Amino acid sequence: MISDNVPASRHHGAPKHGDALLAGLFRCKRCGRKLTVRYTGANHNIPRYSCWRGLLDNGEPRCIAFGGLRVDDAIEEALLGVVEPGAIAAAVEAERSMASQRDQVQEALLRDLQAARYAADRAFRQYDAADPENRLVASELEARWNKALTRVGEIENKIGSHQTAAPQPSPLSTSQMAALAGNLRAVWTAPATDARLKKRIVRTLIHEVVADLDDVTSEIVLVIHWVGGVHTERRLPKRRRGQRNATPDDIIEAVRQLVLIANDDVIAGVLNRNGLTTGNGNRWTLERVTALRSYRRIPVFRSQSDGIEPWLNLGDQELRSDVTLKQPVAVLRKH
Repeated sequence: MISDNVPASRHHGAPKHGDALLAGLFRCKRCGRKLTVRYTGANHNIPRYSCWRGLLDNGEPRCIAFGGLRVDDAIEEALLGVVEPGAIAAAVEAERSMASQRDQVQEALLRDLQAARYAADRAFRQYDAADPENRLVASELEARWNKALTRVGEIENKIGSHQTAAPQPSPLSTSQMAALAGNLRAVWTAPATDARLKKRIVRTLIHEVVADLDDVTSEIVLVIHWVGGVHTERRLPKRRRGQRNATPDDIIEAVRQLVLIANDDVIAGVLNRNGLTTGNGNRWTLERVTALRSYRRIPVFRSQSDGIEPWLNLGDQELRSDVTLKQPVAVLRKH
């Protein structure tokens, strides 16, 4: 962990507080250097990944650059997809199949070891029974015995390597792992979850992501290098200059109304509870609401200076109106 936290080109660097999920994990396909991240927007919380090292170090042209929100969303969905309960069950079944194959290999090696030991013992008995005066025969039998012992040592080394390469069984049961996988999405989307925790989870599963731009199709090409050795390619439409995610107008209008009574964190929860998603079909988070406000120039929520909030709960409304409300309603006072 200490080695990985060194901020060098061959290391990821330590997870930091920034919202960029893949900081330190992106590598440029064109030049092989690590991508840097910078933040834009009114609150400096919208990430953008760029390959600047060639320009800064050697005056070379900049390789690639792209916005970070869409890319982080795609990697996030890919990551949550590989740890969902169905994927966990499939991985457990695959592990059982591989374990069965490993057992068959080990059984074959053990049979080879038994035969090699028998041959070595037989060679020793032949050498022991030979007349020591007949040096030519004794020398030949000794060479055969040494060769048989070498064969035994080679097979024992193969068995040791095979047992070392075999992964250790997990202390968790299949049901426990499935339950943790089911809870991960809720923990991931919780507003109180620290960004550094998310980055540590990402680095546990992903070694690095190689990025490139396809100018012909105007797409961002991402190749995810998983820790297990599998490579997955993702293609995302590249946002052209001036283009933004197609957030529906009714959601934008809802955010304009909600900022009168709630902060970005609460707004994200309200939108999610009503089944509303972003233009890319993702859940709303604090960062996404803030990015939408920043782009649409929607003012941030401000608490009332007199301490009187611009909303009433059901009990307060009953006390003020002296009317018993039988149906749940939402009451908003005008400013």
